[in-house]
Amino acid sequence: MRLAGREQMREEFERFVASSADDLLRTGYLVVWDLPEAEDLVQECLSRIARRWPRVRSMEYPAAYARRILVNLALDGAKRHRHHRSELDLWDRLPAEERHDESAERALGAVETSGLIVALEKLAPRQRAVLALRYFDDLSEVQVAEVLGCSVGNVKSTKSRALERLRQLLALTPAEGNDLDALQIGNSKGANENEPAIRG
Repeated sequence: MRLAGREQMREEFERFVASSADDLLRTGYLVVWDLPEAEDLVQECLSRIARRWPRVRSMEYPAAYARRILVNLALDGAKRHRHHRSELDLWDRLPAEERHDESAERALGAVETSGLIVALEKLAPRQRAVLALRYFDDLSEVQVAEVLGCSVGNVKSTKSRALERLRQLLALTPAEGNDLDALQIGNSKGANENEPAIRG
């Protein structure tokens, strides 16, 4: 009976990996801007989840827990070392589709989404983390704050500085009367707005 229970947990974990690995890889890549490093982060994240799976499987939102582990690993790594990041062919290597996004244009002016994403490389890792969580993973500012362990005000100020830096990099003038929260780049699926970013 215990053997059957372990087999069931193993199958559940494999299904979790299959459903979440791509999203984790995208988020990790957008934070560290290095595909091999992002792949290593996902492997470490999933390894930690596997060791805690009997507890994680009972959480209401295990993917949110995994996302928190991944982002913390990525930001901790960014603090420990700096390294040169070579330019990447984004659309050959990033697991995301290029999208024509009207709301992104409203917030930043007319620009191809691909150009916007490439400009993210110039941002600091924490700024990329905020934008990745807010707009690619479609988390609320409260959820982003929970993931990063900071205040909502800190998320808002980091987001504002990051978007202003993107405008400078893209040589854009802010659209008149735009709402920065209208920026929606990437994942159209997004997270449930009621989903806690941390708690199980």
